[in-house]
Amino acid sequence: MALYKVQIKSSAGKELLAVGSKADRQRLVGKIQSLADNPRPHGSEQLAGFGHLYRVRHGNYRVAYQIDDAAKEVTVYKIGDRKDIYR
Repeated sequence: MALYKVQIKSSAGKELLAVGSKADRQRLVGKIQSLADNPRPHGSEQLAGFGHLYRVRHGNYRVAYQIDDAAKEVTVYKIGDRKDIYR
């Protein structure tokens, strides 16, 4: 059973659809779904200078998200290539 509810902003959904291959998209969706069970998995980092955002890696792609522990929600804000996501 999922401990957290995962929400994806519409802009992040569009960024997910723009990811190169179908296999990468499927792996990213799996990574995002796993945040419902563990929003702070091994390898996740809090982003300095971006408020309360965290990021998780998947190959060359990054998922930036915010955790609301009180409401038990994870909100995905950005998905993209590592060279573009922090801009």
